[in-house]
Amino acid sequence: MNKRITIADLAEAAGVSTMTVSRAINNKDGISEETRQHILQLAHEMGYRPSSLARGLVTQRTATVGLVVPDIANPFFSQIARGVENVAYANGYNVFLLNTDEDIDREMTALNSLWEKRVDGLILCSSRLDSAQLTTRLERFPFVILINRFLETDVAGVCTIDVDDKGGAKQAVDHFIASGHTHVAFVAGPEHSLSSRQRLEGYHLSLNAHQLPFREEYIKHCVPDTEGGYAAAMALLNNYPEITAVFAFNDLTATGVLRACADLNRHVPNDVAIIGVDDIPLASLVTPALSTLRIGKRELGSTAMRILTQLMNGKQLVDNCHQIITPELVLRQSTAVVRPTEVSAG
Repeated sequence: MNKRITIADLAEAAGVSTMTVSRAINNKDGISEETRQHILQLAHEMGYRPSSLARGLVTQRTATVGLVVPDIANPFFSQIARGVENVAYANGYNVFLLNTDEDIDREMTALNSLWEKRVDGLILCSSRLDSAQLTTRLERFPFVILINRFLETDVAGVCTIDVDDKGGAKQAVDHFIASGHTHVAFVAGPEHSLSSRQRLEGYHLSLNAHQLPFREEYIKHCVPDTEGGYAAAMALLNNYPEITAVFAFNDLTATGVLRACADLNRHVPNDVAIIGVDDIPLASLVTPALSTLRIGKRELGSTAMRILTQLMNGKQLVDNCHQIITPELVLRQSTAVVRPTEVSAG
């Protein structure tokens, strides 16, 4: 009962050739309708299921896509995965999800594995590879959607969806400064993260625009999770007690900053104001609720998969092959006006 029913089994049961069975199953001409219906009825009764591997050999398609994320435990990426899977399922694709755990070697292994599986397309989130490594590996796939990463040169079949991390960070720091904060720290993500570098640029840009000095010691890179945010905030607030605002790489690190403030008896937002990034569900559940830069995570995944499906179906994309998403600043209880001040806009 556990044996997989094959075309040969159907042919033997129906007393016809395997070619006749193939024509019946694939709705091809060359057989009578009576024979076709007889074979289809037998296929139903015997529990026949077409082999995706065999069909792939003929069509050169596997009906699979790859999705690579740096940290599936991070709700930002799990929500993207949910959006990808929903659209993939509706279009008849299965998704191979691989997690790299922020490790470059694991990312390269994941991409090699998906290439060997001959996936029809790839969605790659926040790649940590350098430009040369990334370009070399993406050129092997027929179609790719890059999320939160851009390429210095165009690669055939590759589209991008970028978050305006620089603009979002400037928006957050501008709000701090307009609220009277002049000592603003940045709990940054991994140094090899493109998003971290772009958010640092936005942070720097806001300070320059308001004629405030950039202080390297106010920047602390960390693993982008709660523990990393906690350790970074403890170091910053202990060494530089004048800091009254912290822009965090994401909401997980911002939650770590919240915990550090509690352990140091620094009240949020009166003593230290905090803004995170992503607006994961946790952001509105912690106390005080986190102000954050909101990004539509599930919609981001859905959009990526829709564009990938269009590419795999042969549609030529021009206008929507490269998209930029602008984060929305959502203000909650972790930010408050410190004191009225006039700050130069530069």
